[in-house]
This record gives sequence, structure tokens and C-alpha cells, in this order.
Amino acid sequence: MTTTQPTFTLNSGVALPQIGFGVYQTPPAETAVAVQAAFEAGYRHIDTAAAYGNERGVGEALKRSGLERADVFLESKVWVVDYGYDQTLHAFEKGAAKLGVDQIDLLILHQAYPQAFDKTIQAYKALEALLADGRVRAIGVSNFLPVRLERLLNETDVVPAVNQIEVHPYTQQRELQAVNRELGILTQAWSPIGGLRTYGNGDTPLNDEVIVVIAKAHGKTPAQVMLRWHIQEGRQVIPKSVRPARIVENVDVFDFELSADEIARIDALEQGMTMVPDELDFDSFGIEVPEA
Repeated sequence: MTTTQPTFTLNSGVALPQIGFGVYQTPPAETAVAVQAAFEAGYRHIDTAAAYGNERGVGEALKRSGLERADVFLESKVWVVDYGYDQTLHAFEKGAAKLGVDQIDLLILHQAYPQAFDKTIQAYKALEALLADGRVRAIGVSNFLPVRLERLLNETDVVPAVNQIEVHPYTQQRELQAVNRELGILTQAWSPIGGLRTYGNGDTPLNDEVIVVIAKAHGKTPAQVMLRWHIQEGRQVIPKSVRPARIVENVDVFDFELSADEIARIDALEQGMTMVPDELDFDSFGIEVPEA
């Protein structure tokens, strides 16, 4: 498949492919093989995180791929146990070493960590220093609600390039998306096809009748329709899979277009959030980030 695809331009001027490949919940032992399959399918943006425990597998796949470093966009996330100015600087060193690179293209804070938001601010200031030093090319946040973005912007200098949040047809977070747009922050959609959530009777957007009907009309799968919906609405998407056929399928979304009516029908599927980030106790997760 083609190795080029349309890009979004971040507020830092850096180009980001419209579709990335996610490795959330991918076992470390399987990560290198999955990422290598993604490279072969044409993905050039890989999204990982310290908390996933598989940065090393991403780095191994990059090394095996034979691709030029400049042709691959690497994104990772700092976990809350490494928040604080010096701790976050060290978190970069750990992550870069596991990835086997000197520079990370996009480094973001994984959560707002409301239990210790002062540490969150210091962590972001460390990201600003890494950006100024050229060790990262762009910085951002994940799962930040509007109230958290407001305080962050009041106490720091660099507007986040991205806010990576849960967005799919059943959870759209329209208010937060609007805030992101107003601030010049790109919305990155995690769980873009809704695979991590079930609603009501256990349905997911993948088997929603509206999406199934639209998919049949285009000769595409429900997952492809949802990814196309995100792209046409201006969001970057990070689907995940370890199945080669699904990996290929998820990036094959540039040969069709949804009508305004089809987009409106998908927009109307909103069911609300099942998880509010600020209500989670991240200290109870028990995630530690080992040295490289």
C-alpha cells in the first residue's frame, strides 16, 4: 500500500499523518510484530506510552523496518508517576532510550492527574523545556477537560499541539472538541471506533445499525466508516489492532467520502460518556515506569 497519506499540521508547524497506529493493550512481546505490520500497511505514525510498557517493542520495529527516522512520527506519553519537572525530564530520557531514538516527535501528558495538579503543571513545563531544546518536536496532553486546559494555559507558555481524548460515535465530547478548536489544539481520538466501551445492551458502534447501513452503501466496514467520519470532521485517529487484515483495513479509508447526511446521522448517535477522566484515582492503577 501507499506509504503517504494526508496530514494535519500541528500548531508547532509539524505535520502529523491523519491516521496513526495505536499499541494500547498490545502485549510487549507482540508489539514489534504488530508495528512492523503497520509499517508495511503504510502507517507512519505510531502512538505508544510509558504506561503501556511496550515502547521498547515500538523501537525494535522501527529498527527492523529499514525506514528513515525522519519518515516515522513517534508519539509517547508521560505517566503520572513521573510528573514533576525533573521527573518528567527523566521520563523523556527513559522513553527515548526504550524507543531507541534521540528525539520524540510528540510527547504528551497521559492524564491531567487532578490529585496533584501542581505536579501536572511542572511536568508540562518540563515538556516545554524539551521542546525548546529540540528533544521533542511537539508537546501536548491527553484526557484534559476544559477546566484543566484553562488552568494549564494560565500557568504555562506553549499551547498543547494535541489533546488526545476518547471520541467515537457514542461518546463525542463536542464541548471539549470545540474548546480544542478554539485554542488551536488538534483533537486526537483514542478508541475511535468505540471498541473499549459498551452501552446499554452491550452494543458498540461497530454493530450500530446506522453505521452498518452506511458501510454497506460504500462497500466498506463499519470501522472504516467511523475512521472516515473522524477525518472528515477534522480529528486525527489512532485505531489499534494486532490482526494484520484489520491493520490494513483501518488505513484504507482515503478512497471514499461520506455525505453530509451520513455524517449527520453518525453525529446523532451520541450517548454520552461512560468514563470521566477527572473521576479516576490514578494512584490506584499501580503502574510503575521502569528505567530503560
